[in-house]
Amino acid sequence: MIAQDHPQVVVVVPTYNEKESLPVLIEDLLALPQPNLQVLVVDDNSPDGTGDVADRFAAESGGQISVLHRNAKDGLGRAYVAGFSRAVDEGADVVIQMDADLSHPVTAIPAMLEVLRTTDAGVVIGSRYVPGGSTAADWPWTRKVLSSWANLYVNAILRLHIKDATAGFKAWRASTLRDIDLASIHSNGYSFQVEMNYRATRQGHRIAEVPIRFVERVKGASKMNARVQLESAIAPWQLLWQHRSK
Repeated sequence: MIAQDHPQVVVVVPTYNEKESLPVLIEDLLALPQPNLQVLVVDDNSPDGTGDVADRFAAESGGQISVLHRNAKDGLGRAYVAGFSRAVDEGADVVIQMDADLSHPVTAIPAMLEVLRTTDAGVVIGSRYVPGGSTAADWPWTRKVLSSWANLYVNAILRLHIKDATAGFKAWRASTLRDIDLASIHSNGYSFQVEMNYRATRQGHRIAEVPIRFVERVKGASKMNARVQLESAIAPWQLLWQHRSK
């Protein structure tokens, strides 16, 4: 459980070409009735000017919003590791990870924080596949099948016992992130989500799930491609092999 009533909560949001959706997300986050909430935007040198948009919000936020500018786009995992590391180093008690494309409901954050406050969970997943959760209604059936199969595949190999093992919406205790050894994580894309879950469970941290309704992005383009899918398919076997080799 979280010891204090009002922990320092930092929402880490990686961005690459999200100048249309980022302002909406920031406004929704700042509207939450959550004390001590900060937003850290990690921008990978977006050519559409997302970093400049984030800077303008930061300048007007009185310190509630900050921006980490990275020189190159080298993957979602690297962006999250950089953001997590800064948040933890600067004293965050809880770190929330979420996409900038409005697919993750900001309204689920209070429930996720409440689970951390009242239970021993080390991380809480905003889950599409627990009762009450759902995927985007406008997803084609092929994508729904692929997503469901990916979760079955990961759990069959790594035995995580998580309904939504590939989810990218999570609330982490800072202590859990410290135990994971962020500096040694090198995976990217969706495999990053799997590796983070795997490392948390290997360190003995319980993973809880709360239901969310995942929606398809309404602005910008999906980052999913064949290379990301291949990496995600290989990653569980690599993690298993690395563990058994130690």
